[in-house]
This record gives sequence, C-alpha cells and structure tokens, in this order.
Amino acid sequence: MSTPDFSDLRAHLAGLFATALRTVAPQLPDASIVLEKPKQSQHGDYACNLALQLAKPLRAKPRDIAEKLLAALPASPLLEKTEIAGAGFINLFLARSFKQQIVNHILQTGGDYGKNRLGQKKKVQVEFVSANPTGPLHVGHGRGAAYGACLSNVLAAAGFEVAREFYINDAGRQMDILAASVWLRYLEARGGAVMFPEDGYRGDYVRLIANSLERAHGAKFEHNAADLPTAAPGGDADAALDALIAHSKIVLGEGWRVLHRHALDAMLADQRDDLGEFRVTYDIWFSEQSLYENGAVERAVGKLAANGHLYEKDGALWFRSTAFGDEKDRVVRRENGQYTYFASDIAYHLNKFERGFDTVIDVWGADHHGYIPRVKGALTALGCDAEKLTVTLVQFAVLYRGGEKVAMGKRSGDFVSLRDLRREVGNDAARFFYVLRKGDQHLDFDLDLAKSQSNENPVYYIQYAHARVCSVHEQWGGRENALCETDVAPLSSDMENALLQRLMNYPEVVENAARDLAPHLIAFYLKELAGEFHSYYNATRVLVDAEPVKLARLALVTAVRQVLRNGLELLGVSAPEKM
Repeated sequence: MSTPDFSDLRAHLAGLFATALRTVAPQLPDASIVLEKPKQSQHGDYACNLALQLAKPLRAKPRDIAEKLLAALPASPLLEKTEIAGAGFINLFLARSFKQQIVNHILQTGGDYGKNRLGQKKKVQVEFVSANPTGPLHVGHGRGAAYGACLSNVLAAAGFEVAREFYINDAGRQMDILAASVWLRYLEARGGAVMFPEDGYRGDYVRLIANSLERAHGAKFEHNAADLPTAAPGGDADAALDALIAHSKIVLGEGWRVLHRHALDAMLADQRDDLGEFRVTYDIWFSEQSLYENGAVERAVGKLAANGHLYEKDGALWFRSTAFGDEKDRVVRRENGQYTYFASDIAYHLNKFERGFDTVIDVWGADHHGYIPRVKGALTALGCDAEKLTVTLVQFAVLYRGGEKVAMGKRSGDFVSLRDLRREVGNDAARFFYVLRKGDQHLDFDLDLAKSQSNENPVYYIQYAHARVCSVHEQWGGRENALCETDVAPLSSDMENALLQRLMNYPEVVENAARDLAPHLIAFYLKELAGEFHSYYNATRVLVDAEPVKLARLALVTAVRQVLRNGLELLGVSAPEKM
C-alpha cells in the first residue's frame, strides 16, 4: 500500500480497518469506522472502537474481535505498532519516520498547510456585526466582528466559497432618531436653544456629524428652535420623540432626506473605517432601505399571505409564527400601514436564499436568541429550507480594567467604542482575546492582561514564539528555502516527537473549527503549540555544531513558525518577526 499524503491520513487508517472488517465480519460491511484522538499520548495517536461496535451483532467479546481485526489489518508503513486496550479499543501508534515527514511537508506546503476540501466549494454567506448606523461601534460589536471575520477565514480555508456581508439598518425609527438628534445639535451650533429629548442620541459623535453638516450646508437647515415640540401629553418620551421627528420631516421637507443621508453616510464611513482598521472586510454592504424601494418587503409579506400564514387583528397584519414554534404571533404590518422590522428581516432572509447560497450563517448577539424561531418559521412558511440557515449567538464582552468592570450605555454616549479598545490594547490583542472563548460563552476581557508583555498574555506568548524562530534564522544566516529537503531523521527526543504530533494535528483543528463554526479552536491550538515550542526552545539548543542535527532542528522550528503564521492569519492577528 502506497504512502498517502497527510491530508488523507484518517482515510488511509480507516481503509485499513475496512479491509480487516471484510475479513472478520463480511456480513457487516457498513459498520461505522470511527478514529478518535486519545486524550493521553501513551494511548497512541489514534484509537478505534470498531471491536466494541461489532460485539453485539457478532455475539463475541470485544477483545476477541479486536484480536481478529488486528490479525486481518493490512501492513502499513505509517504504523509503528498497534495494541488492544481496555474493553476492546484498538490503539494505533504512527511510525516516527512518518511523523518526521510532516516537517518537510509543512515547509513545502507553506501558507496552504492546514487548508482542506471540507466545503467542496459550497457557497456560504456569513452576515455579521450589522450594527445600527446610529453610533460608533462598541466593544460588544467588536466580539461579533472578530468572531465573524475569523469564522469566515476558517470556512474559506476549509474549502467553502465565503461571502461576507454587513446588513445596513438604514430604514426605520432609529435612523430617524439619529437624524433628529443631529439636527438639534446643528441648531445648537447655529446658536439655537433646544430642549434635547431624553431618548435622543447624546454622544459626542452626534455633535461631530452636526458640525460637518453645517460645514457642508451652512444655514440650509436653520429653523426657529422655539417651534420644536418638546413634550407630549402624559409625559410620554417616545411620543415626544415621534412628534419631533414628524415635525422635522414637515418643516425640512426635502431637506430631511438630505440631513438623514448625511447622518447615515457619516456613521457608515465611521463603521467601515473602524472595521477596516480591525482587519474586518466585507464583500457586500446590503441596504435595508433597498428592500422597501424595490418592493421586496411587500412581495415577501404578500407571499406569506398567499400561503395562508397571515391574519388581520386590530387593524394590523400578523404572521402566525406560533405554528412554527414561536412563543406568540408577530406583527408584520402595523395598523398605520407601516411594515415592522420583522417584515424587512423576512424579506432580507428570503433575498439571501434567492441568491443561491448553500448555507446562510447569521452571527447575532445572544440577546436575540428568541428571534430564531420566528425567522426560521417565516422561511419555512415561504417555502424555503430553513435548515440552510444557521444562527450563531455571540455573548457580550465585559471589559475589566484594574479588576473593575467598565460600565457602558450607548444612547447616553457613555460607552467604550471598539476604536478606543483597539487603541488601548492593539488590534492583535483585541482580535485574539475576542475569539479566545467559544462565541456563546461569557467573555471577561482583561484590558491589563491584553496589554502586558508576559507569558500570561496568550497573544504575546504566541507571537513571541514566532519571533523567536525568526531570531534563530537571523543567527543562522543560511538559506531557508533549502530546509524543505532536510533529512529530519535526527528528530528523536520526546519533546520533538510532541512537536511533530502537534504539527500534524493542525489540519484537523482547522477542519473541526469549520465544521463546528468554532474559530476559538484555532486560538486554543496556537496556545498549545507555542507552549510546546517554548519548552523545547528553552531545553534544546537549535544551532548546534553537528550539521545534520542543526538542520533538522532548524527545519522543525521553521515548520512551527509556519503553522503559527498560518493560524494567526486565520485569526486576523499579525506574526511579527521581532518583539
């Protein structure tokens, strides 16, 4: 049997067991052959439970079946030994000579090492962040941005065709509130005395937009501030705000549209710039407003009605979402004839499916978990396969500085922006810390740790490992390209064997991260690889006098550097050559 490449290792080993199965139990050709990684290295590189599965149908003891399987297992140059353990597990130990070849393979493969064909070029859309353009991005958005960007990179590395998308919430009341808030600050800048509404947007960014509006348009939007409605009957703050918006639209006329667009463009430019600096880019910026302008919302609601899933009550139009597992039915069109946010969300998701994606992934904040049944229900009601929609939830990030929790609240303007966080800890630390935990797990972000240059700071620890190898190369001064042909037979110590095994695991980690939508697995892996490298480096001299040993060790640490670089690239973190 010919030696396979590393990407086919599992398939090769499974093939060996398939051959043995045909001898031991030919009547059970479809028995599942599962290869798992033992938690402890002394139990081998892989373990197979096939004997335990066959025990019941063959009416025999698992250990007896395991012995027969091993007797029928074809010889392979990849295996050093096999053994039966416990109730009947078969442990497989890879040949050291085969493991050593991973070094040459990595150096020859370079930046492509770890990529796989799991996705088979299926089209996947990942929509993430999609923050209301009513204020700067804050640290909560930052976690969704890091997760979505890293997930997209991982899926691309696993062979999917990935489309990254930002949904612009540029229609509806929140944008009207921002526009009205900007207008009031504009009037203040023009010398007017305004009563700012309690629920208006109060951040300094609103004043900045108002100032830019004045620079661009001068006195065009000036109005007597005394004429503005400041209160509503019964002290209803929402009603007062709605009255202000309605008044603004009337007195400004076409100017309201210009002002609204100015505020939207200013916030979108800020968000694009912020995300771009954070190494988060998109293929598509999709406008919610476009769904109204091209009739998509009306068409989606009409289709729901035609399929018998809507009913009228109290003058409003309701979607019968309880029929699809939701806790209550939902309004899609209010009694005043205006469509709800849910209606535009239905139209948007229908649009996604009409674009032909094999899988649609939405990255939402954990507080939106209750929204999942109604969106999937609407898709089902529209005749779509709702199983093609996967919603991943990302918990909010809580900042700590000096052991104290950092408070934040967006509308008041008292919040920590993503830009401020990045300036304080750097893009690399922000990207890494955000994906250091599973997305749906609570995240405490320790600002002091993220800024520290110590082994306790995981991103520093990993980047330092990369820089250390660069330093070794600088001391060596040889030709790096020649290392891919190095004889790596001298790599024989336990530490070297552990590093070889860790390097071999990387492609499987990437595949698992893609399959489970879990980029944090890459972060965990890099921490472990860096830890093993630092231990090896501290205990082993690389640039020894013996040329064969020196070259073999140089090739090994260079392979480590390549894998660190590949993993950091998936996470959007830089790989510095000097620290």
